[in-house]
Amino acid sequence: MSRETEKSPLVRHLIQYAAIVLGSFIYALGFQLFMLPNNIVAGGVTGVAMIINAFTHWPIGLMVILINIPIFAYGWRHFGLEFLLASVAGMAISSAFVDLLAMFNLPAATLDPMLASIIGGVIKGAGLGMIYYVGATTGGVDIVAKVLRQKQPHINFGTIVMMIDIAIIAAYAIALHKLESAMYSMIAMFVVSKVIDAALYGIDNSVLCYIISEKSRELTQEIINGTMHRGVTLLQGEGAYSHAPKKVILCVIKRTQIAALRRVVRSVDEHAFFVVSDAKNVFGKGFDNIAEVK
Repeated sequence: MSRETEKSPLVRHLIQYAAIVLGSFIYALGFQLFMLPNNIVAGGVTGVAMIINAFTHWPIGLMVILINIPIFAYGWRHFGLEFLLASVAGMAISSAFVDLLAMFNLPAATLDPMLASIIGGVIKGAGLGMIYYVGATTGGVDIVAKVLRQKQPHINFGTIVMMIDIAIIAAYAIALHKLESAMYSMIAMFVVSKVIDAALYGIDNSVLCYIISEKSRELTQEIINGTMHRGVTLLQGEGAYSHAPKKVILCVIKRTQIAALRRVVRSVDEHAFFVVSDAKNVFGKGFDNIAEVK
């Protein structure tokens, strides 16, 4: 084994933990400068800690750590030691940054709740997305969401986190009688979930196209050798009514190429059946390299 090969796991872990530290700091900035001064509750365990803090004034970061202990014990059994260590780092570092920034009494970046919801949501989501991208979490509902996504893989991670956060925000509104703050919190959580999904899946998502046509051979040649230059796969299909055999063209393209592919299909067979659906995490030639995925 070469020295370069031996170093690669170490380099990978260094990059992972560097991303966790940077993501945790960004997350803490969004929380302390935008959300906390405007009473915008952060979802997840941090939201639960904010509710407890309102009644007890105990440090939010410390409460996050204590609440996470049983959740991490549960996550260890499902995801193993490597995931646990990375997530403990994410939780501990982000909690430490939250309490550390609180000690400096930094002024609020804005006292406009709408601006705080949007900008704070973008900053917090960017920090969390960076942590999730390298295979870690900040603990709490992130681990619960990861478990749920194993059972419901068609639902985006950020969407699951958002649904759990909505329940916690509702509890915040009821417990503290802050309905307006809860409404702004809903906006912030929506922004956070979208930024997380953008970090994990990319902004320019790929799409999966199914084309059913009597001229499948001509369409295939035009997609491969014409202006598109995309690969296709032919699936064997059968009409349910006519029982006639049909070729189904399967093609994965970038979202920006939808209009171009539609023009190609229309030019060859204007009666073709053309279905477009979102495709997440596409790996292979012309897309992301699967070898680089953590």
